[in-house]
This record gives sequence, structure tokens and C-alpha cells, in this order.
Amino acid sequence: MKKQLLSISTVGWIISISALIFFACSSLRHELFQSSAWDLGIFDQAIYLISQGQSPVSSLLGFHILGDHAAIVLYPLALLYKIYPSVYWLFAVQASALASGGLLASSIARQAGLMARPAIAAALVYLLYPLVFNINLYDFHPEVIALPALLGAILAARSDKTGWFCLSIFLVLGCKAVLSLTVAAMGLWLLFFEKRRLCGAIALVCALVWFTIASKVIIPFFGGEAASVTRHLWRYGDFGNSFQQIAQNLLFQPNLVLRKIFSPNTLEYLALLTTPLVWGISPRHLSPLVSTIPALMLNILARAPEQRNLVHQYSLPILPFLLVAVIQSYAAGCSWMKKPRRIILWSLVAFLALGKYGYFWTIYLDSLDTWQATREAIAQISTQGGVYTTAEIAPHLTHRPLVEFTNSQSPVADLTKFEYILLNVSHPGWLSNQEFASALVNKLYHAEMFQLSYQRDNVYLFVKKLKS
Repeated sequence: MKKQLLSISTVGWIISISALIFFACSSLRHELFQSSAWDLGIFDQAIYLISQGQSPVSSLLGFHILGDHAAIVLYPLALLYKIYPSVYWLFAVQASALASGGLLASSIARQAGLMARPAIAAALVYLLYPLVFNINLYDFHPEVIALPALLGAILAARSDKTGWFCLSIFLVLGCKAVLSLTVAAMGLWLLFFEKRRLCGAIALVCALVWFTIASKVIIPFFGGEAASVTRHLWRYGDFGNSFQQIAQNLLFQPNLVLRKIFSPNTLEYLALLTTPLVWGISPRHLSPLVSTIPALMLNILARAPEQRNLVHQYSLPILPFLLVAVIQSYAAGCSWMKKPRRIILWSLVAFLALGKYGYFWTIYLDSLDTWQATREAIAQISTQGGVYTTAEIAPHLTHRPLVEFTNSQSPVADLTKFEYILLNVSHPGWLSNQEFASALVNKLYHAEMFQLSYQRDNVYLFVKKLKS
């Protein structure tokens, strides 16, 4: 009993310290103007508008936030903004959610019959998995909340706690519509491999119902067909130009699918996913990976390379089940590493090799030369008028109905709809360039509607003139 309490206390300290580290890292990245309008600005603006009782139509997306992923979890998050509207709430929620997965991983290990030290190791293995740290740096995404919720659902199902299981999967489904596919696959795993028939049936039915409602009703109603094409369909353009065409090609042209599956890109992706946990992967204990098939296939078949790395959020639904598989393998004595210290050392080496902590003394310092000037310019934006700025500055100014970022390929036709235009010619931002930013500055210099309010270190703030 004493050892169990010591284990819980140790894991609690590990989780708390990890959450603080995650929060500090994401906050520092934001302060260094390395976060982006896409996606942090999108979610921050939407949650802010919800908290103010306004319709969360994102000016960055061009449509209602529910038309994106039907992420209804954003509405309860807006309660935090009612206390005080700050993007740091999102960093805190994300850090807490990611860190709490370590506690649940440790609980699953204890449930599998492991003693205190292996259970602590399980928490550290999870926290040192490179994706956990990396995704914390990559702005904010609601699906980070689904990561501990999936682990909680597994723990609840194995404990026959149906109420907690239902709560967990409802939370997962509310984070992102496509996670319905993962929940449905988890239902099949629980039904046929874990023999948890009630929980399996609940997961399968709820997932299919919600996916139908979200994809056929909510997303089309709030976002329209254009939103689906713009945000999602292009990722699978190798298989067709419409949902119907893609479905037909996937069914009737399996060679297209096989070509993607058996490719160097897929091999590299699978290696990235499994290397941090390869010490515990056993062919006899792979049944939890049934739940990963939807996310894995979506990532493999996608045109976008960011869906096949340990930096972006797309692999998050895979991690819980991969972790459960290695815990099962270790508990059964099938892992090729037995000692917790060696397992932790392997995880640490994998983290050092694949974690993106080095960004803090490399690319995150790229715009340090204009940092002070950018902060001073932002401080002069005193109203909630519309802002046109760079993708990296935008998340600092999203508490307003209108904010857009510069895009050299799609310049704004009517600049007069903005009250402020803030540009950084030295660091013009994502999808922009110095030539475009310089030309825009020159245009604004000669524009009758705007006047230069601030200039320093190639940072320019133009303010719309008041009508006399």
C-alpha cells in the first residue's frame, strides 16, 4: 500500500512538472511570434467570439467554426474566456490535457498488473513520446483533449465503468468529427478482442451516429460544400475531385491505395511512429492497433506530408492504442526490454532524436530582431477594429470579429475594411514574402485612407484615417 501511494505521488509530480514545462514552452513560442493564424488564431478568435455571445464566424476561415470540424468542445472552452479572455487559457488546457495522459497511461499499466516502477515508466514513456511534446508547440488543436479522453475510455471500459466510458467517448467525439472513425474502430476492438460488448456497442453506435450528423448536417450547414473542399478534400486529391469520386476510386481501384501503402513515405512514417516504442511491440499483442486503422489510413493516403510526421496533430489518435499495445506486451513478458530504466533511457534517446526542442535556439529566434518593434506596434492597436497583418502576428490580435493575414497569392482586394494594417517587411510571414510586404507598404504610404502610425525596424503600422 505504501509503495502504491508513493507511485501515485511520484506520477503526480511528474505530471505536474510536465504540464508546467508544456505550458511554458507553448507560451514562449507564442511570445516569440512563432505561433500562427492557422490554427491558433482560428480557434482563439472563435472561442473569443463565443464568449462574447457573438456568432463564431472565423474571418480567417470565412465561415462558422462548426463548419470546420464540428468541434463542439470549443463552446465549453469559451467559459474560460468569460473569466478573462486570453489565448493562454488554450495553452494551459492543452498542456494539462497532454500531461494528464501520463497519469492515465500509468493507471492502465497498473490495471494490467504492473508494479509501481513499470507503472511510473509507462507515464514517462508516454510523456517522452516525441509527438506529445511536439504537438504542444504546434499552436492549439481541440483534439489534444481527445488524447487523454481515449486513454480514459480504455481504462473505463476495462474497469466496467460504463458511465465514465460514455463521458470519455462523448468528449472525444466533441473534439473533431473525424475522430468518430477512431471511436468506431475502438468499438470493434472492444467488441471482438476485449469482449467488452456493452462499451464496444456504445462506442460503435455513438460514433456512427455522430459522424453522420456531423458530416451530413452540422458541417454542411455551418460551412457549406466549399468549406469541405477548401479544408479537407484537397488532401485526397490523388484519388479524385469529389467525395463520390474519391470513394469510388478507393473501392474500385485498389492499386491506387496499395501504391500509397507500400511506399517509402509510408515506411518512413511507420518507423517514426514505432521507433520510440519498438522495445515493447509484440505480434501477439497488436489487437489494440485495430483502433488506429482509420487514422493511419487517412494519414497514409493523404497528399499532405504533414499528416505523416511526429510534429502535427494527425497522429494523435494512434498514440493511445500504440501505448496500450506495448503495455500489454510488457505485462505479458513479451517485450524485448524488461528493465524500466532501460525503457526510460530508450524513450529519452527517442525524444532527444525526434523532439523539436531545438527550435527554441534556432528557427524560433529568427524574428528576434524585430520583436520589440512588433510588441510596440501591437500595443498601439487600441480598438477592436479589423486588422490585416502577418500570419505570425495575427494570433496576438484575434480578439475581434475581423482579422486576416497577408497572403501574396491571394491579396485582399479591399483594404479599407480594416482599421489597422500591421506589416513586418523583414519577416513577412507564412504565405507572404518581402516583395509583397514592401509593395503593400509603398501602396499604403500613398493611400488617402491610411496614415503611418508607427515605424521601427521594418515594422509598419498603418491606421485608417477618421472621416472628417
